[in-house]
Amino acid sequence: MYLGFQSLLGLAVAQPRVVTLEELFQCIDAYNRNVKSGELQIRQSEAAIEVAKNDRLPSLQLSADWRYIGDGFTTDRNFSNGEPADMPHAGNSFLLKATQTVYQGGAISRNIERSKIHKKVAEDRLHKTRQDVRFLLLGHYLDIFQLSNQKKVYERNIEQTRLLVRDMEAAYRQGTALKSDITRYELQLQNVQLRLTHVQNQMDILNHQLVTSIGWPVTTVIEPDTTMLKQTAVERLPEKSWIERAQDAPQMRLARAQVDLSKNSEQLLKAGMRPHLFLKAEHEFSGPILVEVPAIDKNFGFWSAGVGLSYNIDALYRNRRKLKQNKVEQLDMQEKAALAEEELLNDIHEAYVNLDEAYVRLETQKKSVQLAHENYYIVKQRYMNGQALITDMLDASNTQLEMELELANAQIGILYQYYLLRKVAGIL
Repeated sequence: MYLGFQSLLGLAVAQPRVVTLEELFQCIDAYNRNVKSGELQIRQSEAAIEVAKNDRLPSLQLSADWRYIGDGFTTDRNFSNGEPADMPHAGNSFLLKATQTVYQGGAISRNIERSKIHKKVAEDRLHKTRQDVRFLLLGHYLDIFQLSNQKKVYERNIEQTRLLVRDMEAAYRQGTALKSDITRYELQLQNVQLRLTHVQNQMDILNHQLVTSIGWPVTTVIEPDTTMLKQTAVERLPEKSWIERAQDAPQMRLARAQVDLSKNSEQLLKAGMRPHLFLKAEHEFSGPILVEVPAIDKNFGFWSAGVGLSYNIDALYRNRRKLKQNKVEQLDMQEKAALAEEELLNDIHEAYVNLDEAYVRLETQKKSVQLAHENYYIVKQRYMNGQALITDMLDASNTQLEMELELANAQIGILYQYYLLRKVAGIL
């Protein structure tokens, strides 16, 4: 509650800040919670590798116990002639046992390798998460950029409309304009002001989502870097270059990792069909000696060392069926990897074509804005000279506003398509 109250109090003090994309990405990598979670998963997988390596270490067991022994008795084989037998009542046992695996069919190495593959999967998922978060927040950033442009267009339109209303009022006083014309333009002015309010509210919402995602104070007002539109980084490259870059995309690495995991499962199954060889040594010290009658109230110690061999015979028929299942799984993973590559190529081609189209749209829109401005000033002169209707003025003004908004959108559209192409290729 305290933090929330402090945040609300801080809203009254806005802190505008021009933020570059590079700075935005750095903050995402450093502070975003999704990215932090991915980094923790990598640390978990690194710890799992060390745990898997523990199987190479010898196994040491130490046990000790003390017990009370009650008196015994003896009988004949037909359970007759029972006689009591005094026993020493204090019993103790100490055991030290060591076991070292020499050969386990390769299972230990395969488990370590599997843990390393899981670490690669965690790294690839983090890379994908970072790409997804960057693109998501980049979308907010570009939306703010686009809305900022729209805000400027609306503000210019409002200023232009107010000047026109003043000219109309002067013409009305001279008897060359109608009051209804002024009223209609004032209505349009109110409509544009409402649109401007909506744009400002959307900018505030997106800004709040953006700053909270990168760990900045909610009082920060992000202002996009307007020099982005002039950077040479937004250059068109051949589609082949994007395809070459995309070979290391996170979705491809994840698909290949799934194939590696299925192959690793096959090797583990085969390891289970091989004998296990181990060394062992132990030392036992216990008492009293109960194998004698009467019992001997002394401690007895001995040590032993040797080689052990174990073999799971049932693995010969159980694992063969599992191996057949694994072969099908491997084929499935290989098909999914091929499908991921196919989808990647389609996504790159689509994004590449859309980027080209965005450039064409921008050039077309520049020409449209130029024509809309020329049309507006022509219609305005004709209207002031009494040669055009107010509806002509409204149409010309609306067309000019629409073309300017679409030009602003076209400029941002190029940036969006370019970074979408980078995200698809895995290099955002």
